[in-house]
Amino acid sequence: MPDTATESGTRNVKRLASMLLELDDLLIACMRCGFCLSTCPVYGATMREGDVTRGKIALLENLAKHMISDAQSVNDKLNRCLLCGSCQAICPSGVKIMDIFLRARAIVTGYLGLSPLKKLLFRGVLARPKLFNSLLGLSSALQGLFIKKTGGMETYCAPLLQSFIGNRHFPPLAKKPFHSRAPSLNIPAEAGKPGVAFFPGCVSDNIFPAVAEASLKVLQKHGVGVFMPSGLSCCGIPALASGDRPDYDRMLRNNLKCLRGASFQYLLTPCGTCTATIREFWPMLADDYSPAEKEQIRELHEKCMDISAFVIDVLKVELPAASNGGPVVTYHDSCHLKKSLGVAAQPRSILKSLPGFSFAEMPEADRCCGSGGSFTLRHYDLSTDIGQRKRDNIVSVKANIVAAGCPACMMQMMDALSRNNDKIKVRHVMELYADTL
Repeated sequence: MPDTATESGTRNVKRLASMLLELDDLLIACMRCGFCLSTCPVYGATMREGDVTRGKIALLENLAKHMISDAQSVNDKLNRCLLCGSCQAICPSGVKIMDIFLRARAIVTGYLGLSPLKKLLFRGVLARPKLFNSLLGLSSALQGLFIKKTGGMETYCAPLLQSFIGNRHFPPLAKKPFHSRAPSLNIPAEAGKPGVAFFPGCVSDNIFPAVAEASLKVLQKHGVGVFMPSGLSCCGIPALASGDRPDYDRMLRNNLKCLRGASFQYLLTPCGTCTATIREFWPMLADDYSPAEKEQIRELHEKCMDISAFVIDVLKVELPAASNGGPVVTYHDSCHLKKSLGVAAQPRSILKSLPGFSFAEMPEADRCCGSGGSFTLRHYDLSTDIGQRKRDNIVSVKANIVAAGCPACMMQMMDALSRNNDKIKVRHVMELYADTL
């Protein structure tokens, strides 16, 4: 009788060896030129060579050896990265740095295994949309026992959870998330207008439902048909960033199932991270998927757009001329929107047209705010240092409002501004635009 455990172990070793070879093929393009030094937000805060891209690539060149000697140290060094893509955007050799780091994290996590907390979060909760929504609904009802209002903005802190989340100031969970207001949608398009699928994203759904509602208001105002199925999962980026490929695959396949068979011309999200995940990471990491799944991922990649880009580039909305005077609005370029997707001019066009507002460009508008998803939990002090630089740039233009196209960036800037007692509002571009309609 064959030993099932031995066969499974052999398959895992072969899979690991194959992944290491694939990684080696990607690493050879790096010339160690050091261009990444000037743009890496983590290196900018620490000035440590091991924190910059070329330092991590040097580590990865002997990944198998380093994993055997000290796998946890390798894991810790790999996770000192925001996955912002700043280095990839500036790399003169075109090194696929995001692909390298995501594959490396998957290799190390496959070797070490996930922590019990992440197993619970990804396998037990995020990969099960109904359970995820139920638990967040319960958390929303009970959050008043753990959080208290801060003096700065529309933010709270959680002294009892400080050992886990630090002295973070954050927006509360929505009392009524977007999915409970709109479990599904199937709004027909007006004559001559396109139909879209709407992917709200977890943060918009559960923390900033006003962002999703503003997005729908904009789409309906312009006669766009909107389809949104029930049961959508997280886009998968939290699991992917943690190296958890199995649960990332579960989330992706659930989303494919929800969207399969529907007719729409575009797939829109109000979240730069979700957009980049669907457009960049889903096709990048589809090697082991079936031909039908690969084809659907390719089609979604081609259809997926940021909603600001859709308003300007597809709908070609005629905006009023830029106004002067009134409250000052500035704009933060979310890393995935600008550096991965090239979306920068479109949100600015919308903001400059807002009646009764004036637009001011902040210094280093495209420098990372320091969020990086779980990075801000694992490295809160470092995340705070990077966020403080973003806060200083916002304040320098005397802004009354800072706008963004990514809800995670919105949370990070709310934290930085609130801790400094700045009375500056943080809003999504679609919220500001929807208010003018």
